Amino acid sequence: MVTSNQSNSQSVADEMTAYLQAYLETGFFMGSVLVARADEVLLNQGYGMANLEHGIANTPQTKFRLGSITKQFTATAVLQLQEQGLLQVNDSISTYLPYYPQGEQITVHHLLTHTAGIPNYTSFPDYAQNKRTAMTVDEVINWFNQRPLEFTPGDRYSYSNSGYVVLTKLIETLSVQSYADYLQQHILEPLEMNSSGYDRPEPILSHRASGYTPLSTGYQNAEFLDMSIPSGAGALYSTIEDLYKWDQALYSDIILSESSRHSMFSPTAGMGEEDGNAYYSYGWVIDRPYERDRVAHGGRIDGFTTSIARFLDERVIIIVLSNLETAPVARISNDLAAILFSKPYELPKQRQVIVLDPAIYEAYVGDYQLAPEVVLTVTTEAQRLFAQLTGQKQVEIFPESATEFFLKIVDAQLTFVVNETGKPVRIILHQGGLDQVANRIAR
Repeated sequence: MVTSNQSNSQSVADEMTAYLQAYLETGFFMGSVLVARADEVLLNQGYGMANLEHGIANTPQTKFRLGSITKQFTATAVLQLQEQGLLQVNDSISTYLPYYPQGEQITVHHLLTHTAGIPNYTSFPDYAQNKRTAMTVDEVINWFNQRPLEFTPGDRYSYSNSGYVVLTKLIETLSVQSYADYLQQHILEPLEMNSSGYDRPEPILSHRASGYTPLSTGYQNAEFLDMSIPSGAGALYSTIEDLYKWDQALYSDIILSESSRHSMFSPTAGMGEEDGNAYYSYGWVIDRPYERDRVAHGGRIDGFTTSIARFLDERVIIIVLSNLETAPVARISNDLAAILFSKPYELPKQRQVIVLDPAIYEAYVGDYQLAPEVVLTVTTEAQRLFAQLTGQKQVEIFPESATEFFLKIVDAQLTFVVNETGKPVRIILHQGGLDQVANRIAR
């Protein structure tokens, strides 16, 4: 373990730079990072390549797709409409969208907090096929609005991109503008976020990052996604410098009143133990790492993964944008916070493959229960070991000791825990700074 010895801003910045350079060398990260404290920018730097084919480096001006960080902008637009007297968040959506099935049960507040019970369209079996096709907002809504609600609105939290597409329609209906135009006029232009907007592949966009998917032998271009599909749930692009402007604006009344900001950052919907007893509010997750209040959100969209974290009491902002869709941005953000707050963290390291007796692989074959409906299946073939989570693709895992294995396509490791006879009894999955236990299922 490493303990940060914070003495001044420069030493903190140097420690962060060394940490990020170590992550870059593992091959699990490339992107741009900004860290600021009390209006002082400590770090503002690009790492790795924005475009591998042309050898163009990431910089603070590189534009990344944001994924679900978009949701906080959508929530802001909704609160602005409330300030304008055009809606009330506690009204049912049938007040404004009378055609929506069961809309009288669902409030705007439910949509904002993922408590509406609307099925998440990005989890549908046909999502991989349909995501390549341009759709209107109405067509995306018709994809899911005839399906039954998963629970009574307000009963519990369940993350749903669908709810934020309905909010997109609500914004367009009440403002009589497209979602993109509304955000441009009422949020991006007032804040001079000139390097941000609704992403589409057709326009020429200077400093646009290309998105990548990792392979065990390198990288490949990410799958195509038509950006009409995510809309207000995930379609924006931005830079670390523009998002810093966004952070600073949220301490003032420039785009939202104090009352609206209080609503946005109040813990509302409990997310459950699996999410660290965090709360979801209006486009933000509220939690308390390092004994400090934090509002944060991550994003993941084909080829990109992102994180923005704000520690409000210290006016700290940590922004991590990556054009590698498996980059562990949540762990990176947490570790940068650890450096800033003089807390323990681990340096990323490059891992070395060793040769093992194939008989060891045979002993590890089996099923391991990771969660009530998630099984980790371990198989062996041609003297190689593979792991597969329920509903995911099979991946090869590589030994660095007799019991410790790692993946090459994502920063994750598996530890096989064996009994006194050498038989495995459980696996510990190490990923994103968390350890999850999967007990072996008896056959």
